[in-house]
Amino acid sequence: MKIAVFNGSPRKENTTAMVQAFREGAEAAGHEVEEYQVGKMKIAGCLGCEYCHTKGEGSCIQKDDFEKILPAYMEADMVVFASPIYYFTLTAQMEAAIQRVYCIGKPLKATKAAMLLSSGSPGVYDGAIAQFRGYMSFAGIEEAGIITANGAENKSEAKLNEIREFAKTL
Repeated sequence: MKIAVFNGSPRKENTTAMVQAFREGAEAAGHEVEEYQVGKMKIAGCLGCEYCHTKGEGSCIQKDDFEKILPAYMEADMVVFASPIYYFTLTAQMEAAIQRVYCIGKPLKATKAAMLLSSGSPGVYDGAIAQFRGYMSFAGIEEAGIITANGAENKSEAKLNEIREFAKTL
């Protein structure tokens, strides 16, 4: 299975360790994993201009780093969103990367999706999880799992092993 991991962290944070653990588990199970550092890319939010659906034939009028990740949205069998929680939701960079998929409607081949969330505090995930579930429902993509980590558990070996084992089951 071809898995595209979109890492929304704009700096080296706990999500980096989580993504690495996911990669290790998925690759051990024979999956191909590609990571995209959307948190470090220049991706503007969707303008809602409808160019993609009127004149653009599925391409966005904005020309930025989104063009580097669009092929992954179109070709992956599974998508994984990894993000730290900034003020009760995904990073702005991750939000922009998700919104811009509007040009194609949804990932074209993906049948599964997962989410890895990191935070400094417990109980801050509801908004991000609701958004993820709403998007997956709209796209008709099976939710494979959501893993959260906060505080000291972010880089704990127990949490990283949980992520590795989860990825092996896909």
